[in-house]
Amino acid sequence: MQTGSTNQQAGSLSGVVKSLFDARKIVLAVFGLITLYMLWSAAHLKIDAGFKKNVPQEHEYMQTYFQYQQSFGGANRVLIALEAVGDDTGKAGDIFTPTFFERLEAVTKAVQSVKGVDPSQVSSLFTPNTRFTEITEEGFEGGPVVPADFKPVPEDLERVRENVLKAGIIGRLVANDFSAAMISAQLLENDPQTGEKLNYIEFAKALEADIRGKFQDDKVKVHIIGFAKVMGDVSDGAKGVLAFFAVAILITAVLLFIFTRSGKLTAWSIVCSLIAVIWQLGLLTTFGFGIDPMSILVPFLVFAIGVSHAVQVVNVFATEFVGGKTPLDCAKLACERLWVPGTAGLLAEMLGFLTLLLIKIDIIRELAITAAIGVGVVIFTNLVLLPLLLSWTRPGSGFAAAFARQQAIQGKFWDSIAGFARPGRAALTIVVALVLFGVGFWGSQKLYVGDSQAGAPQLRPDSRYNKDTAFITSKFSIGVDLISVIVEVKQPPEGSEEAANGIQEACSNFDRLNAIDEFAWHMSNVEGVQSVVSLADIAKIVNSATSEGNLNWRVLSRNQDVLAQATQRIPSSTGLLNSDCNVVPVMIFTQDHKADTISRVIDEVKRYTKANSRDDLTFRLATGAVGVMAATNEAVAAAKWPMLLGVYAAVTLLCLIAFRSVRGTICVILPLVLVSFLAEALMAGLGIGLTVATLPVVALGVGVGVDYGIYIFSRMRGLLRAGQSVESAYRETLHVTGSAVFFTGLTLAIGVATWMVSALQFQADMGKLLTFMFIVNMIGAVLLLPALAAYLFPRKKK
Repeated sequence: MQTGSTNQQAGSLSGVVKSLFDARKIVLAVFGLITLYMLWSAAHLKIDAGFKKNVPQEHEYMQTYFQYQQSFGGANRVLIALEAVGDDTGKAGDIFTPTFFERLEAVTKAVQSVKGVDPSQVSSLFTPNTRFTEITEEGFEGGPVVPADFKPVPEDLERVRENVLKAGIIGRLVANDFSAAMISAQLLENDPQTGEKLNYIEFAKALEADIRGKFQDDKVKVHIIGFAKVMGDVSDGAKGVLAFFAVAILITAVLLFIFTRSGKLTAWSIVCSLIAVIWQLGLLTTFGFGIDPMSILVPFLVFAIGVSHAVQVVNVFATEFVGGKTPLDCAKLACERLWVPGTAGLLAEMLGFLTLLLIKIDIIRELAITAAIGVGVVIFTNLVLLPLLLSWTRPGSGFAAAFARQQAIQGKFWDSIAGFARPGRAALTIVVALVLFGVGFWGSQKLYVGDSQAGAPQLRPDSRYNKDTAFITSKFSIGVDLISVIVEVKQPPEGSEEAANGIQEACSNFDRLNAIDEFAWHMSNVEGVQSVVSLADIAKIVNSATSEGNLNWRVLSRNQDVLAQATQRIPSSTGLLNSDCNVVPVMIFTQDHKADTISRVIDEVKRYTKANSRDDLTFRLATGAVGVMAATNEAVAAAKWPMLLGVYAAVTLLCLIAFRSVRGTICVILPLVLVSFLAEALMAGLGIGLTVATLPVVALGVGVGVDYGIYIFSRMRGLLRAGQSVESAYRETLHVTGSAVFFTGLTLAIGVATWMVSALQFQADMGKLLTFMFIVNMIGAVLLLPALAAYLFPRKKK
């Protein structure tokens, strides 16, 4: 019954193939028109970067972030530090010079005028929200740190120096050694007038051209950090992807020629794979998508996937052509034999990529859609278009002899490899696989979620951005590595004494403000915390100032009126409280944003607030850049296993449909599982954390790696059903498709291995991981798959 069903399906497929080739001229004309349109559409594709795309917007931390973004600023800001260049002896410069202050004022105005900056949330020594307060004989006095009548003369510079000391901004807007000054700017996600989204790439270019380009010289050096600047630098580095793409095409073409021994077959394989990329990019524009700098590598993967399937088609075509058939018959046979396994493999990859949609981070979802579209079009360009083109292709006169010699040489190698399907060698192979699985599982437990370096993980440690980051963190007590814990005063129940008295805030309540102060002090002693700033700190400074600066009075007064007097002089523009003083952020500046630093701080916040819970205060995580990273890390960690299970469920389902064999599916899937654990162990060993950039690599590796097993077992299945033994079926399979599988793995690995020298760290990391996964997946399909089949399929009697 099963054989009859199979024959019926084969007959139906043959009929479809015959109809397709009978109308091949019309079909090729349609392909040509579609390709021209896609080429035009791809030319309009835009780079689309965004802050919100990179974060899990539904995470509880992000809900806190968005709720208080306007009140206390968000993580989407840039920090610009102006450094007074020192002398040749290595001595740091001094900012209190006429040249430096003229430059600082000019840069402050320039930053406020850059499109995308919120002018009301720019802070520097020259902005009116930077103020000082002091006690004189006449009472409280204060004003802007840089007064309105300031002139860059020695007397005024000395007065500003004194105001800086009084304002308590050393380490925040002024470097600890007075060698640099900071300008902090909050960005607008959308233009308030037009509603247009902020173009981060253009914004980063504006920072370089209008800030660094105009104001940096031998006296003042400019350092710029922030999310927008990272995206700009990543975009600049991503331009190098085109060079890597060109190199990959060249390498692939050379290897294809060595494999096929035909320039025509090589050319058609490359052309069809490039058409797949053109269709992918064109469809993105057609559907209204752009392409994110972090997804710029996906088109290359689509090209590589296209080549891997083209190799299979060309291999069948060449083998049949050497056997004496016409190009048309060879092309038809290639279509008939590879349509089912090729389509099954590509659909498995598509479903695998689409499981990334389970991760509620827009950039990963966009990557999933981009990859799925690309893989989907390969079904048409490399399994339909390529055979049609080959049907008119007659390789050169010496092709048959050269290809036959090559096959004969390779056949001896495959005869030795076929021994892995014998029970004895198969048992040894399975034992080695189990040992490797244990090593991989043990190593994968050391994989951490988050970044492994202090600066931007997308860029090399020696990049200009990361050097700027190192300078700012070394000179200032703050940086972009900030996490703010929002402390909310719970509203008392109606009818209570507190509600009747109207005391529903923290400013004049010693018990509440002291609880905030104790929390801040505790967090300042946590490893990895650089400094902590809260309303309580400033209130103590003001209280001391009212007592002639006596340090003994740098405490929180228990007297409600005195405490209210100290806090009422702290405006909400400082970001330390809201206008009603019922929401108070505790700003925790960390030394870096490495994975272990973030997890340590987050865990300690949760532990402390749980142990010291109160009925009148709520401690909410989190805002600030580190708060966003913490939310992202938790979202990635939570999505890892659902994503992996989804990928394997999709691949398993497609294998079951294609093979109608549970045992065959097991033979294909188990090598992929082994490689997944080995890849995670490799990541842990190389210090590559699981991040938004690296999480999809696992799905990509599984999706591409499944092709090897599908092509091998789809050929073995027919031979096993015909009554051959596992070893015999595997030997014949290797002679037909083994070289194509081996070549595919080698070509893919060499192509992505070139990424390791990229200027982008995340591209170099992906190159290492994908090279490993492509090679080891190929080895697993060639060695472990037949070993498993030797025990899962019954032996045939001689």
